[in-house]
Amino acid sequence: MFFAGIDIGSLTAEAVIIKDGKIISSEIISVLPNPLDSAKEVMGRTLKKAGLNLAEIKFTVSTGYGREKIQAEGMAQENISEISCHGLGAFTLNPEVRTVIDIGGQDAKVIKVDSSGQLENFVMNDKCAAGTGHFLEVMSKSLGLSLDELGQISLDSKKPVEMSNRCTIYVETEVIHFLQRGVAKKDVAAGINKAMAERVVALARRVNPEKEIMLTGGVAKNVAVRSEIQKILKVKLVSPPIDPQLIGAYGAALFAQARGVEK
Repeated sequence: MFFAGIDIGSLTAEAVIIKDGKIISSEIISVLPNPLDSAKEVMGRTLKKAGLNLAEIKFTVSTGYGREKIQAEGMAQENISEISCHGLGAFTLNPEVRTVIDIGGQDAKVIKVDSSGQLENFVMNDKCAAGTGHFLEVMSKSLGLSLDELGQISLDSKKPVEMSNRCTIYVETEVIHFLQRGVAKKDVAAGINKAMAERVVALARRVNPEKEIMLTGGVAKNVAVRSEIQKILKVKLVSPPIDPQLIGAYGAALFAQARGVEK
């Protein structure tokens, strides 16, 4: 039997199809203006990869933005919060995980699970974008770099700048001033990634993070942010065996499998 999870974020949409708990097909796309259209597109591509049609999926769970609408339109039989989905997905991939730090495009969440993978506690960032993927997107454009380059170039920095502000608007102004003064892009990029990591760690400390810790979401692919978080927390983050952007959709598919087997 096949089960599916659909996760619609602010910047990307993901879908995962599993059989016996194992991923057989997955896809990540940039979101479309309408969450339902994003769900149809990403699920369609995932089904095509697997050589399946929607009727062959026994149960689907939606999560993320617009998850209720996706269920209401019949593309999913149930919707579950991304907090629960990321927690289950990370724990299933590594049962030693007790803390999940999920950094998405518009928000950041720190999730704690117990020894059985059940949700224990969580915290989300405030409405400020400084600890999210959007922050890095804005900063990379200010530096004329891609998101991948923003992380990689930072690794060559020996003198990262100190950002005195945390608000995205003010940090962007600081970045422009640093560049005007002739500061190397790699040092500015390193300062940006460090500021991002500090913001995320401050959020994580509100729930007293415990090892093992897994970083999920698109920002998990930024090697510099990941490195800075490890330095500040003095831990080695657990690396998921799948693309970290798929964790939410994978968790949703696992919930779908549990619900489908019950029926």
